[in-house]
Amino acid sequence: MTESAAIVIPQLIVGLGNPGAKYDRTRHNIGFEAIDRLAQTWKISLSENRKFQGLFGEGTFGAQKIRLLKPTTYMNLSGQSIRAVLDWYKLPPESVLVIYDDMDLPVGKLRLRLSGSAGGQNGMKSAISHLGTQDFPRLRIGIGNKGEKAAVGHVLGHFSPTETKAISEVLDLTISAIELSLKQGVSKAMSLYNNRSIELPPAS
Repeated sequence: MTESAAIVIPQLIVGLGNPGAKYDRTRHNIGFEAIDRLAQTWKISLSENRKFQGLFGEGTFGAQKIRLLKPTTYMNLSGQSIRAVLDWYKLPPESVLVIYDDMDLPVGKLRLRLSGSAGGQNGMKSAISHLGTQDFPRLRIGIGNKGEKAAVGHVLGHFSPTETKAISEVLDLTISAIELSLKQGVSKAMSLYNNRSIELPPAS
């Protein structure tokens, strides 16, 4: 996307995660937590929508119609759910903002992008496959990295008490970044929020 490209305003915000109590509040489900926080902030109720294979809700932010989605397909098939919503509302792929976890970013950081590869994230691989493009906005939330061998245990594990406090602040930052994206476009939010970070207090 060039500087002169049209301002990108999300219409569907998707959080990636896995359904079920087993995965609740794990690092891999930070996308779900972000959607829950947005739903709470904007007073949008989420309910099961079988047609969309996910928990879905509609509401407004300012004068803008906004839709929230938590696919319940399991991470690897997230794209099916996103595609179903786009087809139903006849939305273009670039109107989707996908929120997900990233091991390559430390806890306390978030990163907005207008496009890009999946970077090894299976939910994003599915989204790119089903949307037929990688040109759609995404917001990655850092979950830290414990090394390749411990990767699965790490992403499916829970945040430490110290990290949990920081993550709550990161989710507040996420909401602010998304609200700016809705007001002034994703590029503007990128310029203001990609360099922000929440410092973790020293472990006691």
